[in-house]
Amino acid sequence: MMGERAVAQEALFYSFSLERHVPPEHLLRSIDRFVDLSDVREQLRPFYSETGRPSIDPELMIRMLVIGYCMGIRSERRPCEEVHLNLAYRWFCRLGLEGDVPDHSTFSKNRHGRFRDSDLLRHVFETTVARCIAEGLVGGEGFAVDASLIRADVNRQHAVDRYDDLPPPGSGGHAVREYLAVLDDAAFGGATPVPPKQLAVADPASRWTAASRERAFFAYSTNYLIDLRHAVIMDVEASTAIRQAEVTACKRMIARVQDRFGIWPERLAGDAGYGSAEMLAWLVHERDIQPHIPVFDHSARRDGTFARADFTYDHQDDSYLCPGGSAYGLATVISRAREVVSIRTALFATAPVSRTASTARSGNAARPTCRRGRSCARSMKVPAIWRAISPPPMPISRRAASGRRSRCCSRTSSAF
Repeated sequence: MMGERAVAQEALFYSFSLERHVPPEHLLRSIDRFVDLSDVREQLRPFYSETGRPSIDPELMIRMLVIGYCMGIRSERRPCEEVHLNLAYRWFCRLGLEGDVPDHSTFSKNRHGRFRDSDLLRHVFETTVARCIAEGLVGGEGFAVDASLIRADVNRQHAVDRYDDLPPPGSGGHAVREYLAVLDDAAFGGATPVPPKQLAVADPASRWTAASRERAFFAYSTNYLIDLRHAVIMDVEASTAIRQAEVTACKRMIARVQDRFGIWPERLAGDAGYGSAEMLAWLVHERDIQPHIPVFDHSARRDGTFARADFTYDHQDDSYLCPGGSAYGLATVISRAREVVSIRTALFATAPVSRTASTARSGNAARPTCRRGRSCARSMKVPAIWRAISPPPMPISRRAASGRRSRCCSRTSSAF
């Protein structure tokens, strides 16, 4: 016989405990054991008025942001909906069953207002790092640095080519104001003198990048400095999506960790994007940090001229010894590099634009080659790398000069 559920009269009183309904192995229980937000109100006290109605508890908003970060919730509307429905989220936020969830607009207002002005999020982050240091999770001997692309929430079709085409700051909202505020920042607008190809109207501070394998898009870079013992993130810095800005962010993070926690790493690991001459010289000479950074080596020659390995660097005289028997100082090396750049630029300017069938069959004699000239800083990459190596490199024996030509021995070398 088919049964029928009897609808009983609702009880006048219920006995319900959120504590009993959150599983012991839940992720938020593990996080709640170490979350200490007792000083959040004191950090924000100067940014609240002494009169008026009580505001939303800032600790509640921080706990909701922690939920969004740990559970992969990217928007500000979703955490409000999830906390309203999920019992574990309510337990973590200390809301109970009948507590009111703040509106999503409250997050936006505080994120662009009090949280930014007081630097509250960095304060919470550094408090967490200090707790990891106190628990012995940070080694401090070796750090790793890397950057990840964060796609900007903009329409790639809604972009302009110049700054003058952006809406005025008064009508463009906070996005244009933030773009103007970081225009001269070394990690954003001041990272490179090259203007961006496009500017997103909704978020001009984002950078048009094609660093990934997919189609170009607007993005930011989030830079992480990680301790190698237990992969604890020691610092984080946002920058524009360009290599120069990522190098600047790395320098800032290393200096900030030293100032804030007194930790100075002995070595730094990174990819080839951090292998510029300026970065290597800064690590070795100014910070006394041993770089574990790969550098692209394009010194091998295929045109019969001497390669980089054929030259011997003398640390005492600060000069290079050519296989032909001549010694050259750094000033001479830089001036010769500039001559090569100027000659190559002139040859590229006079090269034919297209190739005919005859020149295509005869080889690459008339083929235009676009080789970018190396700047003075780029020409210092070799000394910076060699000086960073300890002990000094062993001298290389001179090779026979017959049948080979040296660029440094002749101003009219045919290596161009």
